[in-house]
Amino acid sequence: MNTPLWAKPGIDIDADIQRFLAGDDVILDREFIRCDIEASAAHAEGLQRIGLLTQDELSALLQGLAALDAELADGRYVLDAPHEDMHSAIEARLIEELGEVGKKIHAGRSRNDQVLVATRLWLRRRLQEAAGLCRAAAIIALDRAAAEALLPLPGYTHLQRAMVSSAGMWWAGFAEGFLDDIERLQATAHWIDANPLGSAAGYGVNLPLDREHSTRALGFGRLQVAATAAQLSRGKFELAALEALGSALLDLRRLAWDLSLFTSAEFGFVRLPDRYTTGSSLMPNKRNPDAIELMRGVYASVAAAKTEIEHLLSLPSGYHRDLQFTKGALVHGFGRGLAALGLLPGLLRELVWVPERMAAAIEPSMFATDLAVELTRAGRPFRDAYRDAADPARWAERDPQASLAERRSPGAAADLRLDLLHARLQELMPD
Repeated sequence: MNTPLWAKPGIDIDADIQRFLAGDDVILDREFIRCDIEASAAHAEGLQRIGLLTQDELSALLQGLAALDAELADGRYVLDAPHEDMHSAIEARLIEELGEVGKKIHAGRSRNDQVLVATRLWLRRRLQEAAGLCRAAAIIALDRAAAEALLPLPGYTHLQRAMVSSAGMWWAGFAEGFLDDIERLQATAHWIDANPLGSAAGYGVNLPLDREHSTRALGFGRLQVAATAAQLSRGKFELAALEALGSALLDLRRLAWDLSLFTSAEFGFVRLPDRYTTGSSLMPNKRNPDAIELMRGVYASVAAAKTEIEHLLSLPSGYHRDLQFTKGALVHGFGRGLAALGLLPGLLRELVWVPERMAAAIEPSMFATDLAVELTRAGRPFRDAYRDAADPARWAERDPQASLAERRSPGAAADLRLDLLHARLQELMPD
């Protein structure tokens, strides 16, 4: 490892201790380093605006940062072990190339506000990515809901056959769930959209830093005003982001559970393209829905990440090194969560219903509720109609599609109100 930024004459540096202190930062920071470069450029501009850098020095720093960013983008530069973290790697590169000018960029900032601003920039993009994937899933679900509005599908409660439902209702339910997820992701992104740069180590500095400029330059919606609030928010905003992502993954988990059941031989309602399945290493006859099962399980990674961060936050105010561990939890949670959501639109587009198996699972008892409502419409008090309709002798085979066509309550099969869901989607994320 290179000499740390904080090294001082006469202080021994133990290599084993430093490896422990650095942990996985140099690997995890590969996710954040380009955000740190972006924030470094805004900080350098701010230093020039208050006279700590000349225009030529600023130009040199901006060119150096842009060159490093380009090398990261095309893989010519990879953050690696000789550096303690991304902050030291960027500064070492600037000093190597620019000499004394490179040593000037850290004036007025700390690694504390550097990591905060990089994390908020990174999360802002990840939350938008998650919202975009939810939008893609919602569009497909809405399109298929319209096309399959009256395709009969058994409806279950307690995993017992309950009422006749439809593929259209199944699709519409998940579409609206993903709209809720978009709204929550966007609200969380709005809350996170605050600039901590210039708060330094949490107590400000004796320089008239132009924090308004860095807020504008980095596209933040507002300034995180109190220097102490920047450190107090650490961990809290990461938790909020994971919770918003987790909301979408809970919908994904339930959808994946349905498909796990529906693709089983016992149900047989759905066929999956072979590429979403794998074979058994022992049993030649098997095709396993592994992609669905991992989608179902991925929420556990986000739940674990939330738990890790929650346990780290039993701290007094100010910065504490414990908070370093929030980074790994955040990266792992979002990495797995976004990977799972990324597969969802294709899966929804390509799954195929098996109507004959769906129809075969619909039995006369599933029309009992329809009968109770019909008796009520004819003037029988509902509780009496309920008892009458509970008599198996009164159950009879009916046409499932006719039953669905009569289901006129708003949001039911005959009145899905997909136009309202489309309008809400357009309002949340316009084309």
